[in-house]
Amino acid sequence: MMVRMEDEEWTKSDRAFEQQLRPQSLNEFVGHEGAIQKLRVFLGAAKQREEPLGHVLLHGPPGLGKTTLASIIAKEMGTQIVTTSGPAIEKAGDLAGILTNLQEGDVLFIDEIHRLNRNIEEYLYPAIEDFVLDLMLDSGPSARSVQVTLNRFALVGATTRMGYLSSPLRSRFNFNCRLDYYPASHLQTIVLRSAQILRLKIEAEAALAIAQRSRGTPRIANNLLRWVRDYAQVHHVNLVDLACVDAALKMLNIDHRGLDEMDKKYLKVIIEHYEGGPVGVNTLSAALGEEETTLSEVYEPYLIMQGFLKRTRRGREVTPLAYEHLEEML
Repeated sequence: MMVRMEDEEWTKSDRAFEQQLRPQSLNEFVGHEGAIQKLRVFLGAAKQREEPLGHVLLHGPPGLGKTTLASIIAKEMGTQIVTTSGPAIEKAGDLAGILTNLQEGDVLFIDEIHRLNRNIEEYLYPAIEDFVLDLMLDSGPSARSVQVTLNRFALVGATTRMGYLSSPLRSRFNFNCRLDYYPASHLQTIVLRSAQILRLKIEAEAALAIAQRSRGTPRIANNLLRWVRDYAQVHHVNLVDLACVDAALKMLNIDHRGLDEMDKKYLKVIIEHYEGGPVGVNTLSAALGEEETTLSEVYEPYLIMQGFLKRTRRGREVTPLAYEHLEEML
């Protein structure tokens, strides 16, 4: 059973679950204290001047709270949020329809903004700089340009690939905020808060065990907590303790370092077939039956962060720590 929700299409129940557990204000948002403090200043100054908020860019790995922060920003400003995504805006008319319906001070949230078509970006620039939209009507000799004045709004863009964002678009954001992986202590706080919302009794030690296996990601922590809740319910466990968490996550083949079956298979292939590396990602892709982008963007970042894997010019290499960890698991 996979628990990396960023790799799968979410069902309505998944979204409802996430919405239920998401913090609703900056006071409830756990972690990233430095970024939150700067955001408080940015929001507070705009409210004191009674002006619409400047444009905000949120970037970092999936599942760390970019969408949640966008919603919080709108609530803190007392405005509405309109949500869309880069791939959903296929033509200039789609963008025009969204922009012309925004009210004064609204927040426009564009997820995966790096996937915006470059031609559509050109329409977006005057909209976020001067709050006007230049439209071409008709074509050929009868074509004419019409300028539409927009209500002042705040654009909040989110991206998991900062390097894919064009330089002209990136430079137009007033506030830039990177979200990084969470330490286990912060994730433990999130797990305890989510358990309280779900009316699940859980020991602090058990919450920490879930946090340590959540790959530094709140979304994964909440999904693991939901699985533990289901396990506890089926097995008639009234108080979730460390033994319950261990048993529940053992069924998912997730070990105490957060590595799942695919992670361990990845490391074993390099060790057993290629003597620990180096080996090219294209070779690993063929051996594992996974796309190269999936390996490099989904599996490898956590293995590298945990010190199990190195990316070199010659290819991927496992570290002595990977040998030690796999021996522990035998």
